[in-house]
This record gives sequence, C-alpha cells and structure tokens, in this order.
Amino acid sequence: MHTFHLSGYPRIGAKRELKFAVEAFWKGTKAEAELQQIASAIRQANWAAQKAAGADLVPVGDFSFYDHVLDTLCALGAIPARFGFDAAKLTLPEYFQLARGNATQMAMEMTKWFDTNYHYIVPEWHTDTRFKTNSQNLIAQIREAKSLGYDIKPTLVGPITLLWLGKEKDAGLNRLDLLPKLLPEYQKLLRELANEGVDWIQIDEPILAVDTEQAWLNAFAPTYKELAITGTRIILGTYFASVAEHVNLLKGLPVHGVHIDAVRAPEQLAVFAEAWPENKILSVGAIDGRNVWRADLTAVINTLTSVAAKLGNNLWLAPSCSLLHSPQDLGVEEKLNPEIKTWLAFAAQKLTELGVVKQALEHGKAAVADAVAASDAAAAARKTSKLIHRDAVKNRLANLRPNADQRKSPFETRIAAQLDWLKLPLLPTTTIGSFPQTTEIRQARAAFKKGELSAADYEAAMKKEIAYCVDVQEKLDIDIPVHGEAERNDMVEYFGEQMEGYCFTQFGWVQSYGSRCVKPPIIFGDVARPTPMTVAWSSYAQTLTKRPMKGMLTGPVTMLKWSFVRNDIPLSQVCKQIALALNDEVLDLEKAGIKVIQIDEPAIREGLPLKRAGWEEYLAWACESFRLTSTDAADTTQIHTHMCYSEFNDILPAIAAMDADVITIETSRSDMELLDAFVQFKYPNDIGPGVYDIHSPRVPTEAEIEHLLRKALKVIPARRLWVNPDCGLKTRAWPETIAALEVMMTVTKKLRTELSA
Repeated sequence: MHTFHLSGYPRIGAKRELKFAVEAFWKGTKAEAELQQIASAIRQANWAAQKAAGADLVPVGDFSFYDHVLDTLCALGAIPARFGFDAAKLTLPEYFQLARGNATQMAMEMTKWFDTNYHYIVPEWHTDTRFKTNSQNLIAQIREAKSLGYDIKPTLVGPITLLWLGKEKDAGLNRLDLLPKLLPEYQKLLRELANEGVDWIQIDEPILAVDTEQAWLNAFAPTYKELAITGTRIILGTYFASVAEHVNLLKGLPVHGVHIDAVRAPEQLAVFAEAWPENKILSVGAIDGRNVWRADLTAVINTLTSVAAKLGNNLWLAPSCSLLHSPQDLGVEEKLNPEIKTWLAFAAQKLTELGVVKQALEHGKAAVADAVAASDAAAAARKTSKLIHRDAVKNRLANLRPNADQRKSPFETRIAAQLDWLKLPLLPTTTIGSFPQTTEIRQARAAFKKGELSAADYEAAMKKEIAYCVDVQEKLDIDIPVHGEAERNDMVEYFGEQMEGYCFTQFGWVQSYGSRCVKPPIIFGDVARPTPMTVAWSSYAQTLTKRPMKGMLTGPVTMLKWSFVRNDIPLSQVCKQIALALNDEVLDLEKAGIKVIQIDEPAIREGLPLKRAGWEEYLAWACESFRLTSTDAADTTQIHTHMCYSEFNDILPAIAAMDADVITIETSRSDMELLDAFVQFKYPNDIGPGVYDIHSPRVPTEAEIEHLLRKALKVIPARRLWVNPDCGLKTRAWPETIAALEVMMTVTKKLRTELSA
C-alpha cells in the first residue's frame, strides 16, 4: 500500500467563510463561539473531502485563524514580550493583536513565505526569548479529528526553519543560539501529541531548499536526534526547490521519512530513489500544489511506477507542498470557458488525481483507464488550442529593437526635467495608490456584475467615489494625489480582466495573509492589451485637481507572480509579453496628460529563485521586463514603483537596474531597518520609505512618524526623500485613513519648516 497524505489544505472555506467570520469578530458583530463553530465546520468539511478522495492520513494543524507560523510561535510560547500577554493564557483577541497591532504595540512584521505570495508573521528573537509549550489549540483539533474517525498527521513548522524565519532584535544575537532553549519545549510538544495517540507527524524544514549556511545544516543532526526520542514517527518535509545536495544528510537523520517536491525539482527524484534506506519513507510530491494545471497522469504514473519498483510501500504520495496555495474546488466554477476548464485542477481535483495515481500503482493502469484517458485528452487539446497562440504578440517580442528596455536619458537628466514641471516641495507626499474599498463601492460593483446596475450608473458611482477621494487628498494637501482605484477589484485581476490571454474564476480564492484573500487570474495564452485600461479613470481624476495625478499600474513581474501562470513556455517570455502590453498603457496615459505613473512591483523579490544559482538569469529578465513597461516614455514622465514586505538587501543592484525614478518601500514595521541596505548600496534614485503601517487598524502618533522620518533623513538627502504610507489603503476605513494621513502631513510640514530654516 502506498500511503496518500498531504500537509495542508485551503483553510478559508469554499466560499471564504472564515474570512467573513473573522472580520465580523474583529468588528464585534460575531461572538467567539460562533467563529469557532465556523472554523470547526471548515476543518470537518476539509477532512471529509480528503478522506473521500482516498487520503490515508489527513493533516491537523494546517488550519489557522491567521497564520501557521504565528500558531507555531503560540504553541511554543514564543510571542513577543512587548505585548505583555501570557502565552499560556493567550485569548483569541490577543492572538489577533499580535498580527494586527493594538493601541500601544505595532503589529509583528510580515514577509513572504519563501517564493510564494503567502505572507507569514515574522518571529521576533531576543536574547531573553522564552519558550513554553502551549499545545491546547493543536490538541483540541487532534481530538476533533480523531473523534470523527480520521487517521491524522499533524503538521508543524520545524524548529530550525522557525528560528531561521525570524529576525534577531538584539545586537549580537545569533538565532541559532536559541536552539538549546527551543528544543526542550519542542520535544515536550511532540510528547504531548504522542500522548494523544499521534503516530505520524510532519515537521516541515523548507530551509533546506534555500542556500543555507553550514551552521544551520550542522544543526539538523543533533536537533533530530533529540526529537527522535519523543514517541512519534517523524516525516521531515521539504518543498519549493531541490534538496538533492542534502540527500546524504537526510538519509542519515533519525527520522522515519522525508518528503521532497518532485514538481518544482523533478530531477531530484532519481537522486533520492537511488539507494534510499529500506527503513525510511520517501514521500514524493507528485502533483503541483502551487499551480492550477491538470497533471499529466500518464507521465506521473510512469515516473512513479519505476520509483515504486525500487521502494515498494516505502513510497508515499502527496502534493508537492501544502494545498494552501491552491484554490479549493474547480467544480463550483460555472463561468469558465469549458475548453480551458478541462485543462485545470484545483485542490479538490488534485486530491482526486493523487487517488488515481495511488490506484494505478496498486492495481495497474487498467484500473484507472478512464481517468488517464481524460488526462491525456486534456493535455493534447491544450497543446493545439487556438485560444493560446497570438502571432502578433510573438512577433512583437521577437522583433524588439536593440536597447528597447532603456529610457532615453539617465536618471539625473530625467529627474531634473521632472522637477522643473512638478515643482515639488522638500519631502513630497503621495500615497501608494488605493483608498478604502467601501461597502458602497463593493455593492455597486456586485450589482453591476449581476446586471442590476447599468454601465452608466456604475460609472457615475465610481466617479463619485473618485471625486471624494481626490477632494480628501486636496484637503490633506497631498502633493501627488491618486484617483483611489475605486473601480478596481484587485490590483492584478483588474488588469488581467482587460487583457487577452487571461481568464478568471468565480471562487478561486487563496489566502494571502490573515483574512486577506486574493483570486489570482489564470494566464493560459499569449498576452496583449486590446484597449486602454486606466486612462479614462485617471484622466477624470486629473480634471478634479491642478496637482499632478499619479496613474497606477501593476507591474509585469507582479502580474506574472500573482497569477496562475501557463507552464508551456518560459516564464521570461510570459513576463515580457505582459510588459509590452503595459507599455501600451503607459504611453496612452502619457498622451492623456498623466505624467506621473506608478508601476507596482511588490512581487519582484518573491520571484527570486530559492537557489542563488538561478538569481542572475531571473533578475535579468525580471528587470528587463520592468524597464520595457516604460520604454519610449518621455524624460519628463516620472516613473514610480512600489515594493512591500520583502527583504531587498541582496538584490539592490537589480532594483537599481530597474531604473525607476522613485521607489516606495515598506519600512515602518521594521523601524526603517530596510533603509540601511539602500544607504550602504548608495541607491541612486529617489526613495519613499513607508512611515506608517497600513495593515494595522491603529492610527499612528505624530511621535512615531516623526521618529521614522528623522531616521530616514539621517541617511537619505532631503531632496531625494518622499513621504508615504507603507502600502495601499484599500483595506482600511475612511475615518482611520484620513486620521493617519493627517498625522503624516502634520509631521511632514513640521520637518519641511525645519529643513527650510
């Protein structure tokens, strides 16, 4: 028997039930007991779906109200002391305050989970960080699953990866120095799970998939020697890249099995299958947990048949990684093009695919002939479909002129031309683009989509919102206003809906962080922009003010990374196709008089390959793609870009090579820590470090913003420094938005007066 298991499943609910329940709890309109009931219903539905598909072990611990890394910190008592909470008695409101902040404490930092668009809460490590096991929430879920008759496999973030994911908050601290304090509590946690009858537990150590310093690798053998005596059988999970270079380390660890990602790194399967120890499980991630394309079942079965011949029942079957990154169920999609739909598989369908693979390995291909035939037919149809190919797009990319990605003049020439007409004060102010998406906006959009609101009435409703947004910025005295993006459902979906080569789902939501869900579009074919996408809205906003209106676009790398991307041509080609489509939009905005244009690229860091060997190639085409968006723009057109929640220290030369006139970055949660890297590198262009955290509902104080701006002024010349929030204001309400921006403007004007004295 080949065990079929998985490490995680979408936890937001088939129709985002968790999102709406959590947000109602935050607003005080839903009691905790009701929220817990909804959470339990989601878990039970997930387990039932997995069991129905043939899963032998269902995961526990993959469910979270906000983030699984935060949950692990809570289970080990490692929450920041600055909040003053008792980890052993942590309440649900306190749990959310760790992630969202409160009146006295900034929220814990967030950043991207490896190279995904999921954000995790960053652990804070101090010399005096204390650990104390608090397993009650995890044990409650274990008891819940066992009471329903499921065979379970809890999933935890491994101790070495947990330390590596965090940040040292004390000078001179090495995160690994905390391992001797962490391990006893981690052992205690595993023993408590064993006492609950847990047999198998998956401990994920994705740190192995990155270029890891030797000190971290050296920690594995002694760590797992300690964990091996806790009474559970451990399967160590890795994913997102090859770990073939660590095969001997993994063979020698005192664990009962290892999981590898054979989708992202299929070449490593042969390395692991060769002479794999007879006393260890090899779990093969054979179905893609991060994209939506249907598996080639013939290829998967053929590959695994040869592996099964070597390993026998020691071969386990799984998705490549947690299905957290996949939409939940293709079956509920009613509006997708039927042809395209046959090419796809969401989480529920991926479970079915794994069930088919298991049946084929145990009973032969004949037992699953119909399923394999359907898979083969879908693969053949996709290769020849006329929906995919556009000769004009291919020819345009193939015939780019030399240096097509270069601006006409260097930055110093451009910035002089821009300042000449912009006439900006010191410390110019702007926002990142979006303003609150109110209930009225959402209701109007929903009514328009349902046909209950005419196009004219919808346009009038959006213009009313834009007018209000511009008026607010006028009264606040913001130098470079934006139109607020009232008409946009999502920064990627909005553009994809207007491009050829994209398609969209109704319910294909995935979690980005907390209650924030996104519905990534699907890039299935060659990409082009038939007509202008933003010009009318920005032009209308410009009529409402004499200040220079900033046009807002999402950059090509982000459009690529935050979509489910076709896998039949190189990513670089897809990205450049998107870039050229966006270039058409930039030039149309410029013709319409919009000569400050922001091209957001928050995803550029997350797209970086986990192995440094792939960095140079990726950064070359990613930065070229960004530059292609503004090719042929006049020197007087000021190009901005925005990046958030990523570590940029090691790719600053590439960011500089993007050659944006102004870059805005998230820095408030890290107390401007990120600026140090920009200064050491001597970043040549203008910088706008975020001065307050928009992901927290709290309004910043004047002292907080002044502290951050004074830190920035110590390292950035005032003539190069912009003032702005960390990110877009879409998720905030108007009262707190206005209050926060008033504080930002008050402090900015105070410092301008000082600088001008």
